[in-house]
Amino acid sequence: MHRLLAAILTCMAAAALAFGAAVGIVAALSATPEQPNVPLVSFPHGTAGSSQQDQRQPDSKQPDSQGPDSQQPEP
Repeated sequence: MHRLLAAILTCMAAAALAFGAAVGIVAALSATPEQPNVPLVSFPHGTAGSSQQDQRQPDSKQPDSQGPDSQQPEP
């Protein structure tokens, strides 16, 4: 009978300890402040990730690119 009582008390103590640890971990994680979502690097408009066609005005007199891969009609 003493062994059964000791086993039951040990299980209850282990369950209480596990529950307390879980509550403590959740409380510690909730206590940390949210990190701000601020970019570390910012680029001025039109310098990163934009092509020349994005920067070109529709009425500008810039010629189209005629690279070696461009298709020209045969006369």
